[in-house]
Amino acid sequence: MTTHDRMADHWWWRPGWGPGSRFLTFHLTFQLSPGLHRLAAEYRAALADLGGLDPVPDASLHMTLQGLNFADRVSGDDLRAVLSAAQSRLARFPAFDLRVHRPEITPEAIRWEATPSGPPAAVRAALRDAIGTVWDTVPEPAEFAPHITIAYSNATGPAAPVRAALDAVTTDPATVHVDQVELIVLNRDRRMYEWDTHTQLTLAK
Repeated sequence: MTTHDRMADHWWWRPGWGPGSRFLTFHLTFQLSPGLHRLAAEYRAALADLGGLDPVPDASLHMTLQGLNFADRVSGDDLRAVLSAAQSRLARFPAFDLRVHRPEITPEAIRWEATPSGPPAAVRAALRDAIGTVWDTVPEPAEFAPHITIAYSNATGPAAPVRAALDAVTTDPATVHVDQVELIVLNRDRRMYEWDTHTQLTLAK
């Protein structure tokens, strides 16, 4: 488990963000992943008595792949072109499974590192390639660590109680099947990540 001594508030407003902001981004979402929901419930229960954390409900579990921009800054023509290029590339990628088990602590979140990292990294590279056919500059750094967050920190404080609670959990890993990527319209107006699905892009069966 990654060692961090202190937790920090995740919910500070990043540049460009504020109440009412809507952001276009490609995610994997896990509303239909019972194994992941079972694992999440066990860790939410373990963390329930700790303050300073916002557990992620099942409907909001996700893996961030690649952002585009705020919705009011992306033209309809550019968005349609990106989606067309993305779907043509993703249609060549077979669906895959991911495994998650023991979460790690970062300063602002508790998250699972999903394995194997190769398939989601390849999907993200395909999305970046698709964006590059439309825009001269692809947003966001190329580096990528595929992860799924189970709780966000909403305060500063010691990480030791969180680590002890996580270490006390004895459970089996979960397997998640991935057969699509979603372009979503994301907001964080209520100190959690919520979204509307814009477009679903399918992987090869």
